[in-house]
Amino acid sequence: MEEELMQMEQENPRKLKKFRLSKKGKKRAVLAAVLAAVVLLAAVVLPRLMGGVAAAGTGYTVEQAARRDLSVSVTGSATLEPADSYQVNTLVSGAILTAPFEEDDLVEMGALLYELDSSDAQTSVSRAELSVEQSRLAYDQALEALRPTAPISGTIQEVFVHNGDNVTAGTALAKIAASMDLSIDFLFPFVEPSAFYVGQRATVFVGNFDGPVNGTVTAVSNSTAITSNGKEGSSVRVKVENPGILSDAYTASAVIGSYSSYGNAAINLPASATVYAAGSGSVSGFDKLMGSTVKKGEVLCTVDSSAIREQIESARLSLESAKLSASSASGSLEDYRITAPISGTVIEKNFKAGDKVDGSASGTLAVIYDLSCLKMQMNVNELDIGKVKAGQTVEVTAAALPGEVYTGTVERVSVNGTTKDGFTTYPVTIAVRDYGGLMPGMNVSAAINCGTAEHALTVPVAAVERGSTVLVAPVEAVGEDGTVTDPALLEERSVTLGVNDDRYIQITSGLTEEDRVAYQAAPVPEG
Repeated sequence: MEEELMQMEQENPRKLKKFRLSKKGKKRAVLAAVLAAVVLLAAVVLPRLMGGVAAAGTGYTVEQAARRDLSVSVTGSATLEPADSYQVNTLVSGAILTAPFEEDDLVEMGALLYELDSSDAQTSVSRAELSVEQSRLAYDQALEALRPTAPISGTIQEVFVHNGDNVTAGTALAKIAASMDLSIDFLFPFVEPSAFYVGQRATVFVGNFDGPVNGTVTAVSNSTAITSNGKEGSSVRVKVENPGILSDAYTASAVIGSYSSYGNAAINLPASATVYAAGSGSVSGFDKLMGSTVKKGEVLCTVDSSAIREQIESARLSLESAKLSASSASGSLEDYRITAPISGTVIEKNFKAGDKVDGSASGTLAVIYDLSCLKMQMNVNELDIGKVKAGQTVEVTAAALPGEVYTGTVERVSVNGTTKDGFTTYPVTIAVRDYGGLMPGMNVSAAINCGTAEHALTVPVAAVERGSTVLVAPVEAVGEDGTVTDPALLEERSVTLGVNDDRYIQITSGLTEEDRVAYQAAPVPEG
């Protein structure tokens, strides 16, 4: 380097002088930059180390803590809507038979709006109900195959099977007689009807049986009758208790009083029924014997097999399916009577009697508004939502009605917030009941009254820093002109906050009326 300087001095002394001056200038510039950085660091860091107070030395605003009345409100705008609204639609098709309402009518919930022709649906319901009955009959028959029952009340006359027997469908199981009483009509020739009376005792001789059977007169003809052989006589009906051995294969004669009947009369057996197996299986539980009495519907035995049980399950499923189809058909029938889903005012009627509708393709049939009150949903910023409570009063104004002020009420504060661009808002529902000239669809402004604080100690909102602290300016920190002369003397103090409006906030503890606060106004962005 020295050799280069010597060479430069020999060749061009002026150039060497300039080079040396330039080098000194660069050293001075570096030194100045370092000095400036030290000064800036001292200005920023040292005051914080000497009391934890941020100070820039200038730009502070000083204001005395003062008492004033605060009225806290949250403002916003929204669009009015009816308390409730409903678009009347239908999924069924048909001609409209009646539509007994008009636009602007007040209708009650459940009132008939439209009645559509439901003849086709009625036919479907009838078919579905018939299918249910058929399925129920099949199910009952399947159950009857498993557990045969007595078709009539009476006495078992004959038993054809025993427990453990295997039977096939159609096998006779037992015979039941409706009664043990036999009825026999006797003819007494050349005897007047007056010779007999109801309740009179009769002696009956049956076939070739040795002993007679006692009977009772139950009816007497009111005149004489002519027999087939030309004999005139009286007809008498006698009831005889069957000892269990008589049948219509026998004939009988009788003696009543001193009169004997003519010839042999046929024995009339009471109604009877034979029980047959409806399916194939093994017989069990048959505990009835001849002479045992049974009631109609009483289970006589069990005829069990896997085939019978499968038949029962299949019949049960078919019955359930038929019931569901019938219920669906019956429910769809109700769709042909369209009623008002809410109470309110009809604002649109798009179809009338005689028109035809084609299900959902027809669109909206009518529109109903519940105008018992008007509502709006105002979005409130996350910083203000804590002030809003249900029940608070709201001042509502509309540009369409200048000079008019309406009163609303906060009805609901939702916690379902919406975040956009780093800010979250929460929907607040407001109801206006005495809405006068306001109408659904109007844009309105709202001011929610979140409370008042009278004679509250306040400071500017801008004076409160994070952590609920303020900078208190003692006398020695403020000059005669009211500006901060020594930021290092500002005292950071924690305070308890109350309500606030756009400019001032209540201090409930931490300050007195003698205190002054200092704060730096937010910088105004360059235009």
